[in-house]
Amino acid sequence: MLIDLLKSLFSGGSVDLTTVVFQILATLFIIFCILPLHEYAHGWAAGKLGDHTAKYSGRLTMNPLASFDPIGSVFLLLFGFGWAKPVPVDPRYFKNPKRDMALTAVAGPFSNFLAAWVGDLIYMGLMIAAQAPLPTFAQAFLSAYITINVALAVFNLLPIPPLDGSKILGAFLSNRTLYNYYRYQNIIVMVAFVVLFSGMLDRPIWALENLCLGGVQWLAYLPYHLFGLV
Repeated sequence: MLIDLLKSLFSGGSVDLTTVVFQILATLFIIFCILPLHEYAHGWAAGKLGDHTAKYSGRLTMNPLASFDPIGSVFLLLFGFGWAKPVPVDPRYFKNPKRDMALTAVAGPFSNFLAAWVGDLIYMGLMIAAQAPLPTFAQAFLSAYITINVALAVFNLLPIPPLDGSKILGAFLSNRTLYNYYRYQNIIVMVAFVVLFSGMLDRPIWALENLCLGGVQWLAYLPYHLFGLV
């Protein structure tokens, strides 16, 4: 996260200014290009399942201004996790509301994993073409772009309202349990944020992010390996 990089930079750590600058640039790129993709994926999935609310409200778009959330963007810049303005979804139009809401929810994190995979494909392709390590600025930008996308996907999959993970979890809960889950969501959110900022979940989240990052890297490596390029 940027705060840790800045601390390391000003305390004379191993982080250099180039890394910090391109971490910021990669984050800004994600805010204005990938977060809109995340929300577009939700709207597109909902439309395929029968709910065209996002389309009719003008939110089925890649226009970054439509999805821009200033607080979520600041959080992403500083802490490595954040959010965009969510697209409207009306589960009353779904044939199977709990299942279809879960499928709509999972489309967002999937778009982040897909974006990370494309970034890794480009990273490896450039290294193969150059037959040498990439310039520092390219490494810093692409590495930050890939890791932030994976971190966003993992963060959104946490079963905390209103994150996507809570809607995925909802597909496996009884109606009564789901009602109580959302009835007390404000309390759940406050407790969850206290736990997140306390650092208690840092290790399991970090482990999950690394596991997902390894999977993305393996999938990006696979086509080059199949065509005998590596």
